[in-house]
Amino acid sequence: MSNDIHSGLHAALSERTRHLQAVAQALKTELFGIDDIIDRVIDSLRAWYVLPQLISRPVIVCLWGLTGTGKTQLVRRLAQHLGFYDRFIEVQMDGFSHGSGYGSRGSISAMLAESGIDEGTPGILVLDEFQRFRTLDGNGHDAKVERYQDVWALLSDGRLPPALSMLGEIESSLAQAEYEQDRDGPADKKKAKKRKLHLSPWEAQEVKRCLKLPETLLQIMAWKPAEVHARLRAFRDSQQSWETDYSKLLVFVSGNLDEMYAETARRVEDCDTDADIFHALTKKLSLIDVKKALAERFKPEQIARLGNNHVIYPSFSRATYVQLILSICDRYVEDIRQSSGVRFMLESSMYEQIYANAVFPAQGTRPLFSSIHAILSATLVNAALWALEQGAGGGEPVWLSLETAADKSCIVARYRKGKGKAQRRFPVTLELNQLKKRSNEDFRALLAVHEAGHGVAYGLLFGRAPQEIKINVASFEGGYNSYEQRKAWSRQNLRDRICVSLAGRAAEQMVFGAQACTSGASQDFRQATAYAAQYVRHFAFGTRLSRTDVANDAEDNLNTDLEATNPEIEALLAQEHARALALLEAHAPAFMAVVDALAREGSVAPAQLAEMLDLPAEAGDSTDAYAALLATFKARRMDGPVPPEPGAGPGAATRAAGLLRAMA
Repeated sequence: MSNDIHSGLHAALSERTRHLQAVAQALKTELFGIDDIIDRVIDSLRAWYVLPQLISRPVIVCLWGLTGTGKTQLVRRLAQHLGFYDRFIEVQMDGFSHGSGYGSRGSISAMLAESGIDEGTPGILVLDEFQRFRTLDGNGHDAKVERYQDVWALLSDGRLPPALSMLGEIESSLAQAEYEQDRDGPADKKKAKKRKLHLSPWEAQEVKRCLKLPETLLQIMAWKPAEVHARLRAFRDSQQSWETDYSKLLVFVSGNLDEMYAETARRVEDCDTDADIFHALTKKLSLIDVKKALAERFKPEQIARLGNNHVIYPSFSRATYVQLILSICDRYVEDIRQSSGVRFMLESSMYEQIYANAVFPAQGTRPLFSSIHAILSATLVNAALWALEQGAGGGEPVWLSLETAADKSCIVARYRKGKGKAQRRFPVTLELNQLKKRSNEDFRALLAVHEAGHGVAYGLLFGRAPQEIKINVASFEGGYNSYEQRKAWSRQNLRDRICVSLAGRAAEQMVFGAQACTSGASQDFRQATAYAAQYVRHFAFGTRLSRTDVANDAEDNLNTDLEATNPEIEALLAQEHARALALLEAHAPAFMAVVDALAREGSVAPAQLAEMLDLPAEAGDSTDAYAALLATFKARRMDGPVPPEPGAGPGAATRAAGLLRAMA
């Protein structure tokens, strides 16, 4: 018999494992660009699904990402594929969950009681928009939170205590009713005795839920106050089945942590920065970044209850957006074919222009869906009617391309009609294309010179091309360069960064003359001044070894002599501006090639700039060679004692050893 049980268990586990693998594959075909996340989620719930009897507390999986990256969609489709959609609850943690009634909207336990998830059995709970449930305000003080306070007990061990305060209120209301009846006359007492229902539906629901009663609501509503009182007293006296057991739940905590995505989350208007740059920034985020962001909104003990299984969604890459665009367009084309019989084929120009006019990297898929609908829906219908008039009916395809001009854009439909060709143009609005165009020749020349100055200086000083250089920008009036982030700044590369910040003004001065320099460098000077102040005051790269700053508290132990550092900061800025000017003049041919490319194309690709400046095609890591410097230092130590740094003085090692002994 034991062999049969063992064999049956093995078969069940194998079948569930195979099904879980099939679910993962299905999700990867439905949802683009998150294969790694799907694998991570599947691994996180494997034990819960395959061997639920081992689970003694809720399995918590936290999903964090920018809006529109598919967090909620993943969980919904997962529940459907696993066959749990009848035991699935989705709670909007801002307090306005769909489907929650008056009595349940402030309590997770009430929503669970009203669901198809039985006590002690597996189910899926989604706590969506969790970042809005913050318990600390922006100043770190306690925030007033009235709803869903039982969520923390649920996340702790899955066991929820009864709402004794609610039962107390029901008992008080019954006692009040009894008191009023006793005070009334005989006629009213006879009338009260004839009442069939003594509890409201809401009160009966609370009694049924808290006392875990099998009776129907109508039966409980018919109980007389004395019977309800007796039931409540018995429940309080027993204290054996107080807790409600939801320890076998799979809980998804989902939300957007803007504090973690500070580089991208607030750039909702940015349609110019390439998606791969945002993707690279957000892919570097880690568990530590999650904890830091949560600490801005929740108390430490609450963060601990969320556990450590935090799955971070990076923003979508360019390849993922392209894949999405192809998939969505194919769906539109197939719908038209099924309804009209016309077979459309889209040329590459269609996909390229949709990407250029529909992708906002910080906003995920939602703007993409709406833009594709605006571009394709009506046009495909009109083009299908025209194609049917031309005799198209499923044989020869109708080719669609998208042409852009200075004043308007249109989708061009082409159909081979016998030995000839038929063609029709359908106007479309591509607003971003119009915004990105710089029709003013003077302004375009100014932007090209300014941004080329930044880009050339960065390439020459850091040995790598900027991630992007653009002057065709829709988000704001101007151009920009994007640079890789550095983990640490050395004395030299911080000076180089100041030089790069000032290179736009230096380029204007070199080309247009000192009197024609513009106010476009104001933000550059703000940034360069901040870097120079950090260089002198915070990083001790200048003549000072102290931290120089404004003291805000008596406990701030700082050098507050700010005024004396101003001349050093100004001298540093002047030196780096002169260096930027000399650098650009020494590489004038390459600089002018970049200017011409920007003026002509509106942007310069990293590989193109690397070729212009004779830079390596693939640059190394964006940190200095500290490992090699360490190896050199070790080799010198092996050859003999290293001379002390200037200013260290004799006996420094002896004094340090003595200090360490004293501290011990």
